Amino acid sequence: MKELAPNCGKRELHPDLIEHAGGQMPSEEELFALADLYKIFSDSTRIRILYVLFETELCVCDIAQLLNMNISAISHQLRVLKQARLVKFRRSGKTVYYSLADDHIHSILGQGMEHIRE
Repeated sequence: MKELAPNCGKRELHPDLIEHAGGQMPSEEELFALADLYKIFSDSTRIRILYVLFETELCVCDIAQLLNMNISAISHQLRVLKQARLVKFRRSGKTVYYSLADDHIHSILGQGMEHIRE
């Protein structure tokens, strides 16, 4: 086995654990996609929007009112969230309602909040 960790000195390597962990690694493409997903969560405005959609669907005007922001700023962030497949929308007449895309997003937000409240 090629030594990739020269700073480990004379410490013992654990080839079986290395092989197991390496076998579980997603592809580079998947890891980049995951990193991009988490980048979306790094913006507090987007997190605020996701949280107002945590319980119910809302239109852009409702979201803007709740967050005390202008409609243009909310629309821009909703576009980013839609592209990342974190929110979905439905039309009812002239009104567009937004909601979380699926239960995964609900779980990610819920578990994240649970983690920081520990």
